[in-house]
Amino acid sequence: MINSIAKKSLVLALLATIGFTAVAQERVYVIDQRDVVAKSGFGLCWRTGYWTPAAAAADKAGCECDKDLLPKAACEPKAPAQPQGPAKPAAAVKPTGEKVTVAADALFDFNKAVLRPEGKAKLDELVSKAKAIKLEVILAVGHTDRIGGDAYNQKLSEKRAAAVKEYLVAKGIEANRVYTEGKGEKQPVTAGKCGKSEAKTKALIACLQPDRRVDIEVIGTK
Repeated sequence: MINSIAKKSLVLALLATIGFTAVAQERVYVIDQRDVVAKSGFGLCWRTGYWTPAAAAADKAGCECDKDLLPKAACEPKAPAQPQGPAKPAAAVKPTGEKVTVAADALFDFNKAVLRPEGKAKLDELVSKAKAIKLEVILAVGHTDRIGGDAYNQKLSEKRAAAVKEYLVAKGIEANRVYTEGKGEKQPVTAGKCGKSEAKTKALIACLQPDRRVDIEVIGTK
């Protein structure tokens, strides 16, 4: 017991002789009068009785003495904040639009609004294009030739546009992305080319074929 007390007294006396002091509870390492941590001959820091891993992390000498015991983030120098320049404008999103005019005869039988197999194949191509972009909207506008009454042609153009929408929705296009409209015979593309005869001859039906169409426009962004 006496020897133990004597040894402790000797250590304290030696430390006092060379100017080291264990001061202040918040310091967990023995420091000298220059505020330098006292180290053993093996380069190890002298710890005080207040040392714990948590306390070492809070001590300014913790990283110097016990870096391996502390969280990595506590001992890594923080990167200097980069000066913030003017914000870079976001890359412009390029809108894309593709308008496809499909002959109604390719989609429907003459004077009908039921899609033909060939018409479905053409619409399948359009669905593939729509799914390759961030789709905004698809516009389907039906048209007819001038043969027949105005009211009848208007209704036929609307039915054909609706048939196109129904098929596109069945293929996975959201219904609220597809807008339809019927223009009847109001927007012919053969104006003045087929004469003024109203007789439903084969020649007139063939001449007016371009008017029987569905304009489909796909709008979105890539």
